[in-house]
Amino acid sequence: MKIVVLDGYTENPGDLSWEPIAAQGDLVVYNRTKIDDPEEIAKRIGSAEIVYTNKTPISAETMAACPNIKLISLLATGYNVVDVSEARARGIVVSNVPTYGTAAVAQFSIALLLEICHHIGHHSDTVKNGKWQNCADFCYWDYPLIELVDKTIGIIGFGRIGQMEGRIAKALGMKVLTYDLFQTESGKEIATYVDLDTLYANSDVITLHCNLTPENAGMINRKSIAKMRDGVILINNSRGQLIHEQDVADALNAGKIMAAGLDVVYTEPIRADNPLLQAKNCIITPHISWAPKESRQRIMDTSAENLRAFLAGSPMNVVS
Repeated sequence: MKIVVLDGYTENPGDLSWEPIAAQGDLVVYNRTKIDDPEEIAKRIGSAEIVYTNKTPISAETMAACPNIKLISLLATGYNVVDVSEARARGIVVSNVPTYGTAAVAQFSIALLLEICHHIGHHSDTVKNGKWQNCADFCYWDYPLIELVDKTIGIIGFGRIGQMEGRIAKALGMKVLTYDLFQTESGKEIATYVDLDTLYANSDVITLHCNLTPENAGMINRKSIAKMRDGVILINNSRGQLIHEQDVADALNAGKIMAAGLDVVYTEPIRADNPLLQAKNCIITPHISWAPKESRQRIMDTSAENLRAFLAGSPMNVVS
């Protein structure tokens, strides 16, 4: 069984082992494959029956050029890089890793919020650059410092990650509102379900933890921002396409949004002309919420199990 990993570096930059997958066939791992080069993608897949990908697209064209493919396994939850309809038509199984980073992503969202509240990294840098040594007072702060007790957080999307964040927010003394298409009993134990307009109007902090759909793309835009409290804090480590970046940048520069913490942007890697790069009070990190070693080990374990189950005739985590 020939196995190829098209873009393995972000999953395993060297601190994990490919052995659980390698033990099941003849494995070739590429650190990166050009996502805009269908010929290179097809060449690297070649006659392989098993293809692992994270962000490298597997199009109908690629499937036609590589007729031996039997399983496409995502090293991720999202599977929009695969033409699932074409795979289904060709009898190719597509599997993903449905749950691996719940704790890590919720933790990172709160970390972005806490950094906005305290600017710990900035103040540490000022100390190391000598500002405290030359200060006339025993302390100083360069930004307003914010206490979260009794503030209201509005969480859009209340699945596993949203509920984990809600529990952390409650532990910090926050009131929790949420909007989700589906209400659950576990969710009701953590938060009050409200409609979007109510969430916008009553939240000091708004965080996004929803899947990207055609209906919610660009949902944080000029119109929805106008419904929010003045000085709201916006956190997004879900999908960059959920926000209209120019509208958010304008709101940051005008002070309508006091600060934003973003781990995702519309186009990744970020483009040099992204308006958020020049916006006031905007923290941007390079899509790393998912990346603690513990989370990536879960991806590796589940990806290996996906292959074992497929070879045993009982595919698991199937999306097509």
